[in-house]
Amino acid sequence: MSTIAAAPAAERKPLYTSLFVQVLAALILGIILGVAVPDFAISLKILSDAFLKLISMIVAPIVFCVVVHGIAGAGDLKKVGRVGVKALVYFEVMTTVALVVGLILAYTFGPGHGMNIDPSTLDAKALNTYADNAHKLQGGGIGSFLLNVIPSTSFDALSRNDVLQVLFFAVLFGVGLALVGGEKGKLVTSLIDAASTVLFRVMGLIVRIAPLGVLGAVAYTVGKYGVGSLKQLVSLVMLFYVSVGIFVLGVLGSVMALAGINILKFLAYLREELTIVLATASSDAVLPQIMKKLERMGVKDSVVGLVIPTGYSFNLDAFSIYLTLAVVFIAQATNTPLSFGDLLLVLGVSLITSKGAHGVPGSAIVILAATLNAVPSIPAIGLVLVLSVDWFIGMARAVGNLTGNCVATVVVAAWEGDLDRAKAAKVLDGGELVDVTAG
Repeated sequence: MSTIAAAPAAERKPLYTSLFVQVLAALILGIILGVAVPDFAISLKILSDAFLKLISMIVAPIVFCVVVHGIAGAGDLKKVGRVGVKALVYFEVMTTVALVVGLILAYTFGPGHGMNIDPSTLDAKALNTYADNAHKLQGGGIGSFLLNVIPSTSFDALSRNDVLQVLFFAVLFGVGLALVGGEKGKLVTSLIDAASTVLFRVMGLIVRIAPLGVLGAVAYTVGKYGVGSLKQLVSLVMLFYVSVGIFVLGVLGSVMALAGINILKFLAYLREELTIVLATASSDAVLPQIMKKLERMGVKDSVVGLVIPTGYSFNLDAFSIYLTLAVVFIAQATNTPLSFGDLLLVLGVSLITSKGAHGVPGSAIVILAATLNAVPSIPAIGLVLVLSVDWFIGMARAVGNLTGNCVATVVVAAWEGDLDRAKAAKVLDGGELVDVTAG
């Protein structure tokens, strides 16, 4: 869809022009400002909010164009359906593995043991908003979730930036376009391809100010919460970060090895995007760049267009780890014994509730509340215990989710024969430079 921005290794740009270096410098500066001048640092949140809004502005139309172009250009609707089924199978397997990893680590290290919290002493007011949303989510069930995938109108889905609804409409539009074919089909496909080229160029302009967004997000976080907010729950936070690391390097690394890709080289290739996500605690901030980078690494655009947007709602690996880890942590902290049946219930409920996480305000807390409400043996009020560190956990959660989706895209592409392995090896080895700011 776009021309490849390549340059010989000898023509590398100066280090200070690297987006990764700029983002890293902004992250360090944000920490310094947050510690030195917290009041001023908090006011910088507007930079982060503005950057995220700018990215959000183009996410929906880019997803629409990439998905439609991918399906229409695939030429074989059976192949498109096959890719979708393989992606969903992969998502369910990895989600289950992630949930089990969270359970195992929670029981192995017992981060909540010794806290001896009396649920009656916890302040329930802090949960009012989250609890209301959780009850709505739980009460709707699977039927409500599936119905919500269908937009009221296509324009409504685009205006609300609901990625899952945009994806649903884009798939239908792409299939219709493929069936029409002929000159009319080529005309519309060409128009969408041209529009996507312009949108990616706009994205390149927006990405240039990513360091400012990172500066605002980090400065605000450190200035508002400070390092001291981690003290009480440092064991949970540290265990979660370690869990995500184990899952990414161990589980996802093994899966990538089967596809012939080195996970460390892959993470280095995505370092700018992962750093932005870590600082902003939002994987939405890099969705367009990620899609572009995967295509330029040799993954077919139709696979990227289907797997990445779908994965944002159905493949939340790090969130799944957090879900079971937090549930067991709350049970341990409140001295609530869990039977084997309770654990199976937690796993079963989590497989369902984790699918509604993306796009829900305060999603992690809301979905965790819905999960706890479905497991009566655990006091739901215990959710108050993790509120103060949710942002810090959310940083690693977003990075883990994004990494899981990128790995899923590569694996499905390899499974389907839509991965150019020679090109991927060349790009990951640095033989072909990819600049997302070039459009």
